[in-house]
Amino acid sequence: MRKYLNLFDFKQKVDYKTEILSGLTVALALVPEAIAFALIPGFSPLTGLYAAFILALVTSILGGRPGMISGATGAVAVIFVGLILELKNTFPGIEPTTILNYVFATVIIAGVLQILAGLLRLGKFIRLVPHPVMFGFVNGLAIIIFMAQFPNFYQKGTEELLSGSSLYIMLGLTLLTMLIIWGFPKLTKAIPSSLLAIVVVSAIVIGFGIDTLTVADTMREGESIKGGFPPLSIPQIPFTWQTFMIIIPYAGIVAGVGLIESLLTLNIIDEITETRGRSNKECVAQGTANILSGFLSGMGGCAMIGQSLINTSSGARARLSGITAAVMLLVFIMFGSSLIEQLPMAALVGLMFMVAIGTFEWASFKTFRKMPNSDVIVMILVTLITAITHNLAVAVLLGVIISALAYSWENAKRIRARKYVDDDGIKHYEIYGPLFFGSTTLFAEKFDVQNDPEEVIIDFQESRVADMSGIEALNKLTERYSKAGKNVHIRHLSKDCIRLLTNAQDIIEVNVLEDPTYKVVTDKVRKKTQDETNPFKVWGL
Repeated sequence: MRKYLNLFDFKQKVDYKTEILSGLTVALALVPEAIAFALIPGFSPLTGLYAAFILALVTSILGGRPGMISGATGAVAVIFVGLILELKNTFPGIEPTTILNYVFATVIIAGVLQILAGLLRLGKFIRLVPHPVMFGFVNGLAIIIFMAQFPNFYQKGTEELLSGSSLYIMLGLTLLTMLIIWGFPKLTKAIPSSLLAIVVVSAIVIGFGIDTLTVADTMREGESIKGGFPPLSIPQIPFTWQTFMIIIPYAGIVAGVGLIESLLTLNIIDEITETRGRSNKECVAQGTANILSGFLSGMGGCAMIGQSLINTSSGARARLSGITAAVMLLVFIMFGSSLIEQLPMAALVGLMFMVAIGTFEWASFKTFRKMPNSDVIVMILVTLITAITHNLAVAVLLGVIISALAYSWENAKRIRARKYVDDDGIKHYEIYGPLFFGSTTLFAEKFDVQNDPEEVIIDFQESRVADMSGIEALNKLTERYSKAGKNVHIRHLSKDCIRLLTNAQDIIEVNVLEDPTYKVVTDKVRKKTQDETNPFKVWGL
């Protein structure tokens, strides 16, 4: 518990100027993203902005990865589309305010599930995600970030591309932003290039009165980002079984998607900063943030890889940058809405284009001929599923499953048997490789039951029985020798294998005197085991 309460590392050197300026840059980038994600399920801009403020603040203080930014995300927003559709089908004529209450309740329950995941230390399972899946995840997100900027090149309310001077101005300002972000660090890193690009392009647009798309133009008519401190919103919904059954599936999806994206982002930031974050602590922080978001009129969310990369690329490494971003976002909402609404979208689009370019793992193309074909397929598949469906959970889980199956198939082919007959006429089979569900067929094919002598020894010194399929394969093999009137003995099984074979004690002889992996069992212990406890019966088949 002490580790969870130790929020700040006071031994860490903090560059306050870098942290504050990076936080300001992130806050500016959060505004259009939060608005856009709130509009996906049809919420007001403030619902997304409040979520961004709460998530960024809470996870920056409590999270397991300093420098990582959380907020309202598209991956979570699309889940609410399905929830809203189900609510409208279940309760025809349901009011928008009632829908919001269900959404807030869903976010709260998702937060509880995330906290439970952290307390149960489930965050460690993110280590099971293979590197090709990480590549696919990152590349898919980069494509999503890149493609999400193109609606800004359409005429408002239509799907028609800008034309004439409007298009040229938008392209020119976007390219200018990208040029500043790319070139300014080559001169000096005193000021984050992203912040400078936004300030310069905004000054040009506002100073010269250039007619181009602004933040205000991305919102629906009559809407604004102006508001106060997030209001308390206790969900007013009926506490019935029907309500619970409607909410819990979506809460589970929100919790799962949020944790998968957050923990994968944590791993990416770990690699960039060459430090190690704490996954279970991040789970608890994400859950706490979502619970508060649900009670304070926010739509929930998770870690944002784009904003996190903006933050780390600007040099931020401490919690101060995330706290600054959250506080500045609230300041924009409460006091600076009129100024923020004048910011040109070209500056923010250029920034996100650079984030997408920096996020994409270009080195993955070089690995195509060096990686196994299965890994290449997994990487491409995860990229496509992420980019097309925006369903990060399905993409990552499918990638992990395919990688696991490919690994199992490769290991299944590695089981071998060295065969020889000793001076006493006993046939020996020395098994190499794991015996598990994937290798049972090849294992059975190694034995010549009909032509083997009456005494057979199967040696597992270089192998191990991994699962119940392996046990069943041994059972069937001993049955085959039994029907042929021959004796089979099994040697050199390690203790973990012996525990698995408890159910096979009537047909398998176990010799643990020469355990290849664990401490050697003495004759005294062996005698006691056989004579007194008798966990395995010696059966001459």
